[in-house]
Amino acid sequence: MIENAADDVVTANPLADQVKQSLRELDDPNSSAPLGDAVRGVAVSDDKAAVDIELGYPAEGWKASLEGLVRQHVLGYESIEQVTVDITSRIQAHAVQNGLAPVEGVRNIIAVASGKGGVGKSTLAANLALALQAEGATVGILDADIYGPSQPRMLGMKGRPGTTDNQRILPMQQHGIQCMSIGVLVDTDQAMIWRGPMATQALQQMLTDTLWQDLDYLFIDLPPGTGDVQLTLAQRIPVAGSIIVTTPQDVALDDVRRAVSMFRKVNVPVLGIVENMSTHVCSNCGHEEAIFGQGGGQRIASEMGLSLLGQVPLNADIGTSTDQGVPTVAADPEHPVSIRFREIARAASARLARQQLNTKIRMPKISITD
Repeated sequence: MIENAADDVVTANPLADQVKQSLRELDDPNSSAPLGDAVRGVAVSDDKAAVDIELGYPAEGWKASLEGLVRQHVLGYESIEQVTVDITSRIQAHAVQNGLAPVEGVRNIIAVASGKGGVGKSTLAANLALALQAEGATVGILDADIYGPSQPRMLGMKGRPGTTDNQRILPMQQHGIQCMSIGVLVDTDQAMIWRGPMATQALQQMLTDTLWQDLDYLFIDLPPGTGDVQLTLAQRIPVAGSIIVTTPQDVALDDVRRAVSMFRKVNVPVLGIVENMSTHVCSNCGHEEAIFGQGGGQRIASEMGLSLLGQVPLNADIGTSTDQGVPTVAADPEHPVSIRFREIARAASARLARQQLNTKIRMPKISITD
C-alpha cells in the first residue's frame, strides 16, 4: 500500500498521475462536490494500482460503495488489472464565527435549529448525533433548551452527572455519545422560571464547565425561534455550522427564512435544511403519503441557496423509540429511517468538511498502546 505522508504521495509514472486526476473529478454524493484533494495518492506498478483516499468526514456506511466506485473506475484503464483501495477519515476543526476561541475537547460545534416549535428538531438532533457516531465519529450532544429540555427522555438519561475535583461536570454517556442537559441538573418537575440572561448563562456554563472528551462533533439542540439563547450561541459560542429543521408546510417555511437569516447575519454557515415529517408511512401497509404538503423543504432550500440534506418521514417507530429513551438509530440501526438519518449526517459533515479550517485548534487523537 502507499506510504502516505502529510503531503500527497509522489506518483511513480504518468499513468498514475492520469488516474489520480480522473479520480479527483469523481462526484462525492455526500458533499455534492468532486472528491478533489481527498484522493491523496495513486501508485501504479505493472498491472497493479493502489489508491489512498482520506475523507474529511466520517463515512463508515459509504466506504464500501466508494471503494467499489473507485475500483470500477480504475479498472477502466486497460493496463490495470488489480486495484487496492485504502479509505480513511480525518476530522479536523473548522473555522467559527468572529474568531471565537474553541471549546476545550471539541473540534466542531453544530447547531440544530428551527424557526418554530413542533417540527421534531430535538428528535432529529438526537438521531443525527447517533448517526454520526455510527459513521465513526466521536460525538456529543448538548440540550440547550433550558425551559423545556427533551434530550434526557429521548436519550434515556438517568440520575445526575459526576464531577471532578475541580468542579468540572462529567458528561453522561448514552448509546456511545456524550450528553449534557439542564434536565439532569434539576428535578424533572422543576419549572425553570428564569429570565433570558439566567438561561443564557446556564447554557454557557453547561458548555464550558462540562469536561467534553475529544469530540469530533458536538451537536447543540437549540430551542425553537431566534431569541436570547440563539443570540448567545451566535455571539459567544464557537459554532462551525448549523442545520435547519422544517416541515413541508408553508407556515414552517416562513420561520426557516428567519432562522437562516439569523445565522447568516452572525457568520455561522448553514450546512443545509432537513425536511421532517415529509411523508407519513402507514404502519400497517407501508403506504407513504405527503399529508403535510410536498416539496416545501426543496423549495425553501433552493430559494435560500442551500442544500436539502434529506427528508425524514413521519413514522410511528421514531416517536415510540424516543419515548423509550432509545432513538431509532440506536434501537434499530438497519431501519430504513436509521439509514436515512445516516445519509443526512454524512451529507452535513461532508459539507462542513469543505469549510475553512480553524487554525487556532490542534486536537490530534491520542492512542495508547502497550
